[in-house]
Amino acid sequence: MGLEGSRKSWSVNTNLLKYSLALLFTLTKFSKKKNKKKMKKPELIFIPAPGMGHLVFTVEFANRLLDRDGRLSITVIVIRTSFTPEVLAYAESLAASDARIRYIVLPLLEPPSIKLMKSPENYFSLLIERYKPLVKEVIIEHVLSRSRSIAGLVVDFFCTSMIDVANELNVPSYLFFPSNAAFLGFMLYLSIHKKKVGKCFDISDPDSIIPAYENPVPSSVLPAALNMEGYACFSNHGSRFKETKGIIINTFAELEPYAIKSLVADEETPPVYTVGPLLDLKSGNKTSRFDHEKIMNWLDDQPVSSVVFLCFGSMGGFEPPQLMQIAIALEQSGCRFLWSIRRAKKFIAGDSKGQDGPGEIFPEGFLERTQNRGMICDWAPQIDILAHEAIGSFVSHCGWNSILESLWYGVPIVTWPLYAEQQINAFEMVKELGLGVELKLDYRISNPVIVEANEIEKAIRSVMDKENPVRKRVQEIKKESRKAGTDGGSSFASIGRFIDKVMQKKAKNDHRQANVKGTMQISVYTIL
Repeated sequence: MGLEGSRKSWSVNTNLLKYSLALLFTLTKFSKKKNKKKMKKPELIFIPAPGMGHLVFTVEFANRLLDRDGRLSITVIVIRTSFTPEVLAYAESLAASDARIRYIVLPLLEPPSIKLMKSPENYFSLLIERYKPLVKEVIIEHVLSRSRSIAGLVVDFFCTSMIDVANELNVPSYLFFPSNAAFLGFMLYLSIHKKKVGKCFDISDPDSIIPAYENPVPSSVLPAALNMEGYACFSNHGSRFKETKGIIINTFAELEPYAIKSLVADEETPPVYTVGPLLDLKSGNKTSRFDHEKIMNWLDDQPVSSVVFLCFGSMGGFEPPQLMQIAIALEQSGCRFLWSIRRAKKFIAGDSKGQDGPGEIFPEGFLERTQNRGMICDWAPQIDILAHEAIGSFVSHCGWNSILESLWYGVPIVTWPLYAEQQINAFEMVKELGLGVELKLDYRISNPVIVEANEIEKAIRSVMDKENPVRKRVQEIKKESRKAGTDGGSSFASIGRFIDKVMQKKAKNDHRQANVKGTMQISVYTIL
């Protein structure tokens, strides 16, 4: 590199660390008295993947730990990227509203080459890996150098590169897996599949026998990334999961008994802790106050369990031909409906040239004929809607958070997955758990095939049938989900076991950390 290159690298690292210190000072408003008190507490350090969803549920779990055991102290290291600008403001708001958790927001680093975007999952993982040196320095400066004892690093499943940081600092690492137990089992299975088969999955492959699933899993419902460059990325993450001292899963024992039993039976899998459902029930939404009130007032006027709610997440959307088929199905079903469509106002009003108006996506006269039993909106306050007694079913993309929310409120799902792991989630809901009505299991937004109106209508009529056994099953799981996190519940007990494990590991690792702290202080002092 040469002397000049070394000086530049030295300067960049110093500036980055100083920037982190400044952000830490801004975000942690503790008095000296509180700091002294916290110094005596073992510290868990959470490292969520970039993005609001990852941060939100990491903080939700962190708060549950603090509510449960006052012996713990928690720091969340926030990786900020150019495509997640909202994260900084969110971290600042969290720090201002609750001083129990420290937030360290890292500065932006140069992202990997755009050429690596052929696999978004691999690009995402490489971006996170670039933060390893900075994460290590921040931990040394703000935990070890201040006589705090690290109880462990809790890393997101996309942040397995941070396990290296834990190993270098002689502290245990734990995995936070915000999805379901069956999908965790699938990711653990990938490393075995890679060794045996040596190639990625193909949609024409025969069904896979995966230990976490009771039924053979069709290749058509596996994540699309596994057919492309993402296969190596996912299998590498899965193999690293086994290096941790425990895996925290956003599920509960009563929901996925078969998958959880298979994980526990595998001697190579670390201990699993089911801590769900972790839900962000107090989250804001992107609807205006006027739109929110309009939606809720409309629901207030509808009979109990009479409304079909259609919503496909922040990234889910359809082209006009598919929207037309949905509209036809809703009208033919005769059901009341609340339909969230991205850019709905544009479609209904049309643009300045008279294009993309209602005639492009709805049958002629549809809005007039359904105005007394249907409502169309842009962004929808999903939590508030699912909580309303008028909602009778949920046509969903089957993101795991949406699934947990629907089960929490006892709303049965019609499966219409779009991307990521949603297809295999839909498969689990329908074929494994009997908690969903199948519309599609293998639909993909990247390669869409028009779903005809009669198929959609059939699924809607099925889920709204009061005699459908899925409805009874969902009500049973609703009760179990409410009990899981309470005293005596399965997730409550699992969180207790996790805390016990953390405290035991902390006691064993104190003397090892002391040695690391002594050597690392010289490095930090030299940099600063």
